[in-house]
Amino acid sequence: MNLEVIRQETPGCSDKIFLNSAGASLMPKAVVDTTVKFLYEEQEFGGYATVVRNSAHISRFYEETAKLINAKPSNIAFVSSSTDGYAKALSSISFVEGDCIITTNDDYISNQIAFISLQKRYHIEIVRVANLPDHELDLEDFENLIKKHNPKLIAVTHIPTNSGLIQNIEGVGNLCKQYNVLYLVDACQSVGQIVVDVKKINCDFLTATGRKFMRGPRGTGFLYVSDKALRENMYPLFLDSFGAKWTSFDDYQLNGSAKRFEFFERPYAALLGFTEALRYANIIGIDQIENYNCTLADTLRINLQKYDFRVLDKGNRLSSIVTFCQADGKVEKIHKILSENRVFFKENYKGDALIDFTTKNVDHAIRLSPHYFNTMEEIERVSQLLENINH
Repeated sequence: MNLEVIRQETPGCSDKIFLNSAGASLMPKAVVDTTVKFLYEEQEFGGYATVVRNSAHISRFYEETAKLINAKPSNIAFVSSSTDGYAKALSSISFVEGDCIITTNDDYISNQIAFISLQKRYHIEIVRVANLPDHELDLEDFENLIKKHNPKLIAVTHIPTNSGLIQNIEGVGNLCKQYNVLYLVDACQSVGQIVVDVKKINCDFLTATGRKFMRGPRGTGFLYVSDKALRENMYPLFLDSFGAKWTSFDDYQLNGSAKRFEFFERPYAALLGFTEALRYANIIGIDQIENYNCTLADTLRINLQKYDFRVLDKGNRLSSIVTFCQADGKVEKIHKILSENRVFFKENYKGDALIDFTTKNVDHAIRLSPHYFNTMEEIERVSQLLENINH
């Protein structure tokens, strides 16, 4: 991994310290060039002809995504965001009154709202598994809940957006396989920053977005659909002519691959930009990215703790999302200093993570998310800027 070259290929990091890849990261120049090139072709040839001219490049999206998560191209669907893919996966499940979803206290806000929406509409039950004292998932409680509730679905967010916790999705996947329970994983914050292997996870669905650690354009993402889910003819509530073939006046035939979860109309320029982002990450190697990110995030946490900040990340394995507040629980001084010194960050609010922030007794947190184009010098610079806030 050549950091100097990576930074040269990331124009956006030259005049600022960018630490918001968990929100929307900086795209490599090649991603932007690929996206714009397609738009210029559309300008000249029209949308349909340009798709035909780029059909081979479009196919590479499925190949690069499959390579990234150790799947097959036939298991991959393009979606407009992780939330879009998540909704399509949920819509493929025939919920009825009395069904149960088991999830965690740290699932993403939009997922929690989706579960509550299903609960209000179909009168299903939502059960949240307990956390151990070290904030890890209690797999023994998970197994007991599976036996007690016979859930229709288990849903877990790999890395919550509100903290650096990496949840044990492989341990949960083993239980889902043992008890033959549908398993949905939100990998929105993990894909692109750490290794994600769907064969090890044993999930039926996995969703991710392009704009975060993958460094792709907004309006892009992917949905992984397992062979098992495809064999069982799972499909989204609403299909169109891309997901199925109209075979008679009152019937259709499903697309045999995960493309049944796609729509005909897609932002092809963004899709090709995302493909370039996938290729870019695959060439560098996610394992190398993960190792370097770990060094950046660990150094930042150590520095923050040394300067008496309250670091909110809890768990045995932490990611490149660092959340913290001042010793007094506030964030205003941090916000001011970072903003004045062109450090890009995100402020998280209690409503973004109602259960987690209530448990931790905080209303606000600053989120810094370093990525592999950041330098150790930048981490030290940010630490120095914040050094005297609590004194």
